[in-house]
Amino acid sequence: MITIYHNPRCRKSREALAYIMDHGWTHKIVAYLSHPLRIEEIVYLTELLDLKAIDLVRTQEALWRDHYKNESLTEDQIIELLSAHPKLLQRPIVVIGKRAVIARPAELIESIR
Repeated sequence: MITIYHNPRCRKSREALAYIMDHGWTHKIVAYLSHPLRIEEIVYLTELLDLKAIDLVRTQEALWRDHYKNESLTEDQIIELLSAHPKLLQRPIVVIGKRAVIARPAELIESIR
């Protein structure tokens, strides 16, 4: 089963979902904007992706630029921000089993199949 952390307003996220659907793969959509991820879920994603929390932040978002860009934040503080402000989360994240990828471009999904 493929899990996609999806933002339907994001072109790259829509492309990844279309890629999954075009291949006929069974999938589950996590609408993380309407159902923000818990801290434990974000920690789990960082582990699967083998990335630091800052690597999951959309640093070009106005919220980040205006309020957090110049702050010295710990890993835990960044994870808390991602939970509190889900629009800061990189997208789309695709998880298959114990492997995950930020699927930009969508073809990167093949790297974890």
